[in-house]
Amino acid sequence: MDFSAFNAAEQAHMTKVIEKKQMQDFMRMYSSLVERCFTSCCNDFTSKALSSKEEQCMMNCADKFLKHSERVGARFAEQNAEAMNAAAQK
Repeated sequence: MDFSAFNAAEQAHMTKVIEKKQMQDFMRMYSSLVERCFTSCCNDFTSKALSSKEEQCMMNCADKFLKHSERVGARFAEQNAEAMNAAAQK
């Protein structure tokens, strides 16, 4: 987004708003990851430590979740670039 039409104070404010939104989105994604993987993988509560099976499940779950998020982000960026190109050609 182009903030060049804003003065310095407005630019700083918009930057802070965007950074706050990005942090909220990251925390939402992280919380979703933790909840999904914990629910799927942690079944034995007789020990404080994870079993090797639970630990492997957590690693696989987190890896899949992060790869999925990365792929969705890449597709979003591609579609955004296409939309920007289409708007520029009009």
